[in-house]
Amino acid sequence: MDLFSSLPNELLYHILSFLSTKEAALTSVLSKRWRNLFAFVPYLEFDDSVFLHPEERKREKEGILQSFMDFVDRVLDLQGDSLIKTFSLKCKTGVDSDHVDRWICNVLARGVSDLDLFIDFRDLYSLPHEVGVSRTLVVLRVGSESDLYWWQKFLCLPMLKTLVLDSCWLCIGQFQILLLACPALEELDMTNTRWKDSNVTVSSSILKELTIDLHGCCSVVNLKSLSFDAPSLVYFYYCDSLAEDYPQVNLKNLVEAQINLLLTQAQIEQVRALNNEMLVADDVFPGLGNAWKLITGLRNVQQLYLSPDTLEVLSRCCEGMPVFNNLKVLSIWSDMNRGWQAMPVLLRNCPHLETLIIEGLLHYVTDKCGDVCDCISRDYKDHSLTSCPVKKLQIYEFRGTIRELEMIKHFLKIFPCLKEMDIYAHENSHTLFKDPTIFERVGKVMNFYNMLSSCSVQLLVRGPL
Repeated sequence: MDLFSSLPNELLYHILSFLSTKEAALTSVLSKRWRNLFAFVPYLEFDDSVFLHPEERKREKEGILQSFMDFVDRVLDLQGDSLIKTFSLKCKTGVDSDHVDRWICNVLARGVSDLDLFIDFRDLYSLPHEVGVSRTLVVLRVGSESDLYWWQKFLCLPMLKTLVLDSCWLCIGQFQILLLACPALEELDMTNTRWKDSNVTVSSSILKELTIDLHGCCSVVNLKSLSFDAPSLVYFYYCDSLAEDYPQVNLKNLVEAQINLLLTQAQIEQVRALNNEMLVADDVFPGLGNAWKLITGLRNVQQLYLSPDTLEVLSRCCEGMPVFNNLKVLSIWSDMNRGWQAMPVLLRNCPHLETLIIEGLLHYVTDKCGDVCDCISRDYKDHSLTSCPVKKLQIYEFRGTIRELEMIKHFLKIFPCLKEMDIYAHENSHTLFKDPTIFERVGKVMNFYNMLSSCSVQLLVRGPL
């Protein structure tokens, strides 16, 4: 018996909505009743790469892209003026831009609330103006070299709550216009979006999640100042070159922050020269002296994740390091070419820290590592970390080197409240497991401290051996 065909159309539409539009279209061969059912699903997803899969060089075949455009036209024509909730379009060069504009305007006129556009044309593509004045859009994702020039003109997106911009172009002054035009915006994700303004302010009283990820993206101008006035923000991801100044950082309700400042090697050398008093402050990039303003604005955060470059910058903020009274989880990841000079002060200023996560123990050794690690032998060590309240320590990318083992023993000595230490082995650390002497040495260290203290130490293997 064909039980599916006995179901009402609305339920069949719901079932088909879990398939891609191409997969849903294949059900049209089942029977006459199924012939056009797929076209009435309120969730449409068109991807020319999926349409052309799996033949190689199928894209270059004559008429193949026209068949893709005809397919989209047919589905939209079958739907008529019915309401649509989600529309996703991913296409590359070869698809006619006039068709793309017509498709987008079609779904906007039908009240689409979730619009996902990834249009990768060789020539810079400009979205139709209708996108910027939609009164139904709640989620908008725009990707791959789209020119948003029309945002300089009239812009009004009163219902928009989530905006994702990937590799888009914004003209001077557009960013401020955008925030004012989206009074309901709660989530903003900007990836590889070029700054054209030298002074940028992120100001919103209701914004809750903010992602600025410009890793590997060259801005048109050098950012002189970057301010944040977002008192409702709870999540903040920031990956960019260091701005020259952070005049205002109002993030008083922040819960989680991930900070990945990108420094050049020349800036790293300047940081170290300043720390060693070999350089005067006036001779360096001005942002190095103002990074403390950004860090101070994070003082209420509960979970903080710091990159290796960020730790280097924090070494210039030790005297002005804020106290993180709400911080429960601190995560840092290391690099062999970056130092830990800021770690002693940072840990001392986290009076309620419960979990410390370290991804990679090996780092650039300086004479200011303090008592966080045992890198340098010295007659006197500051043991101020004996009051550190950390209860759980997680170590990732463990390779089983002598230096790492010494650091682990050091951690077990200086953290009196430590109850649990989890060590995750690097998945490519074949030496750790193939050399029985190294593996035995690791086991002895763990067994010894498990016997002498209340701390539970365990080695967890991640990935194949």
